[in-house]
Amino acid sequence: MGKVIELSWYQNNNVVDVAIGLLGKHLCTNINGKQVKGLIVETEAYSGVNDKACHANNQRKTKRNRIMFEPGGHAYIYLCYGIHHLFNVVTNVIGKADAVLIRAVEPLEGVEAMLDRRKMRKFEKQVTNGPGKFTQAFGITTQYYGTALDSKIIWIEESKSISENNIIAAARIGVGYAEEDALKPWRFYLKENKWVSRF
Repeated sequence: MGKVIELSWYQNNNVVDVAIGLLGKHLCTNINGKQVKGLIVETEAYSGVNDKACHANNQRKTKRNRIMFEPGGHAYIYLCYGIHHLFNVVTNVIGKADAVLIRAVEPLEGVEAMLDRRKMRKFEKQVTNGPGKFTQAFGITTQYYGTALDSKIIWIEESKSISENNIIAAARIGVGYAEEDALKPWRFYLKENKWVSRF
């Protein structure tokens, strides 16, 4: 087991820095007795200030996004289209609602459990190359909303740092409604990694 990232690391007031910094880290879960691990290969940053794509834009607090206003280092998990459980890492300090969506991971350990959860036989990129796919593979659901990311259920471990030359910045996906904010280059992914959701 690698070194678990301390919650204070997430309490950075620059959500873009955290989104980039999460690339290459190891996301782990231990759910229903099945432990899995994956390399984070794609993220998206969302800011509670001046970001129409963010659920907490202009610091608007709702029942769904309330965890975003807690100190960084907790899981914000919500249902998309009533089907897909999307996993976000809350960042910043209490009262400042920022978060990073984890869009894709590269499987490292527990592949059999991932395939079983995804009802797949073949180990291929479709196992975890999307935000709803990887959460299913990792057993992450809204049941774990608010979980601290240094827990024994969901945690993120340190790993080797990623060179800036291996990181691509692009516009976020599926946020056309956000008008000019849809163009912000706040999606980050590892160059030439086949597990990325979309190049």
